[in-house]
Amino acid sequence: MTDKKTLIETRLKQAFSPVCLEVIDESEQHRGHAGHQGGGRHFAVVISAACFEGVSRVEAHRKIYALFEDMMPDEIHALRIKILAN
Repeated sequence: MTDKKTLIETRLKQAFSPVCLEVIDESEQHRGHAGHQGGGRHFAVVISAACFEGVSRVEAHRKIYALFEDMMPDEIHALRIKILAN
């Protein structure tokens, strides 16, 4: 079975062909938080892709969140997104 970080990376690469992509598991920073539940549920995404040029930040975030509707909120509790200029 693929780990969540790899699955997130794979989906983002397939959907957006990013020129820059970093997925960070931030779960340990949320230890003690109700959503922690053993870790592996809080992630940060730093991404740059041509498809986000001219798109509002809100719309870009919607597109990214749509990729993970099947995983939220059970497998992924939080997804922090930073979109870099291409």
